[in-house]
Amino acid sequence: MTALTAAASARLRLRGQPAAALAALVLLLWVGAALFWPHLVPQDPALQVPAERFRSPSAAHWLGTDQFGRDVFARMLAGSRPVLTVAPLATALGVAAGAAIGLTTGTLRGWVDDIVMRVLDAAVVFPAVIAAVLFVALLGHSTVVLVLVIGAAFVPIVARSVRAATLVERERPYVEAALLRGEPRASLMLREILPNIRGTLLVEATSRLGDAIFAAATLSFLGLGQGPGSPEWGASVSENRVWLQLAPWTVLAPALAIGSLVIAVALLADVLRQRWDGR
Repeated sequence: MTALTAAASARLRLRGQPAAALAALVLLLWVGAALFWPHLVPQDPALQVPAERFRSPSAAHWLGTDQFGRDVFARMLAGSRPVLTVAPLATALGVAAGAAIGLTTGTLRGWVDDIVMRVLDAAVVFPAVIAAVLFVALLGHSTVVLVLVIGAAFVPIVARSVRAATLVERERPYVEAALLRGEPRASLMLREILPNIRGTLLVEATSRLGDAIFAAATLSFLGLGQGPGSPEWGASVSENRVWLQLAPWTVLAPALAIGSLVIAVALLADVLRQRWDGR
């Protein structure tokens, strides 16, 4: 019953916001594509048919074929799975670690807060792309490495946001009352402050998800994804960009896939931010 009530409430909130409703639909479509793409396309996205190279969109190949004769539509749908595997996991990792750091430093304050925040400030200054390239080059190409690299890049951002929200809650009367009755610090953080900053965590998670999708596409574009032949969107854009004038559909399809997913998540994050600010 609770799940049904939550779903009904979400539908009511989106009903008056067509852009948000459309964004939610786009996100659901890509999630469905990531889960069920083998059942949605008859062609093997890795199958190379040299005689069919650079075929324009048709009934046989809805989005045409690429330089190896591979079906672009099949590769576009298949490419949704890598990005929607890496991005949510990296987001969960970054938000969980960042929230733990921000909640702890904002609650304890003092010298612990000063040292940790200075370290995070230094981490934010270092270019994330360069750090990602270095770590992937050292640790190798794998989904686990991509998740760790992208998630680690979000930790300082989330920690600063959660710390700011925690400092605000730290001055509330209910926290003062908890301190006066001698509640342990761990209980104060988990039972008192954490439930009251869940809106900040939700907004951060949604915002970072969009960033993670773009980061995963960027790393695959740079050749730091799952390796040659992968249907990843960024890799597809990279390997077909030289054929843009001859066969623009080979680049436009994965590029539009990246753009539609990032914009959809960004719109939903904006709706959540506005709703929480309104509270």
